[in-house]
Amino acid sequence: MASKAASAVMTDDVVFYLADEHDHAEGRSTMLGFWLYLMSDCLIFAVLFATYGVLGSNYAAGPSPRDLFDLPLVALNTTMLLLSSITYGFAMLTMVKGRVGQTQIWLAITGLFGLSFLSIELYEFAHLIHEGATPQRSAFLSSFFTLVGTHGLHVTFGIIWLVTLMVQVGRYGLIAANQRRLMCLSMFWHFLDVIWIGVFTFVYLMGMLR
Repeated sequence: MASKAASAVMTDDVVFYLADEHDHAEGRSTMLGFWLYLMSDCLIFAVLFATYGVLGSNYAAGPSPRDLFDLPLVALNTTMLLLSSITYGFAMLTMVKGRVGQTQIWLAITGLFGLSFLSIELYEFAHLIHEGATPQRSAFLSSFFTLVGTHGLHVTFGIIWLVTLMVQVGRYGLIAANQRRLMCLSMFWHFLDVIWIGVFTFVYLMGMLR
């Protein structure tokens, strides 16, 4: 009798659970979580911009932006990143059409533009350090290296993520999960473009006008 009663309770529980259960759209929690991550990244860069705004004019009798920045080189670097955003857009368009090969080609071109951006940035850092403009030289240089370096780290992680997704797409094709991951990376990549436009304007252009 006891086992029959327990079986009845278990059956009722299962029925109750199934009656309460409803369908959830796949991927919604992923996209929401990624938007929350981007908002947290916005706060990080907001703090770094604010720090540079406070410390960016403290040269400690050292070099100023006019003495250090090579604006044509930075403009070339900016072009590399903006072009990578355009090519990623083409990758998303071919993804929607289900063209795996073309999507992979556009992703590879995006990665090459990203690597070009990083190479120019590393060259700039090496040149500044060679000239004695190290992060510990002044508050201006400390905040500059922190802000620009943090953005460069984000681009580095973005390229690693890009290569990982290219491998996934090559193995499994443009399945729903891979499309969702490519959309998340798209938001991240365009976000980095927006941040860099702020860096280019606030740090480099305004620095040359001081």
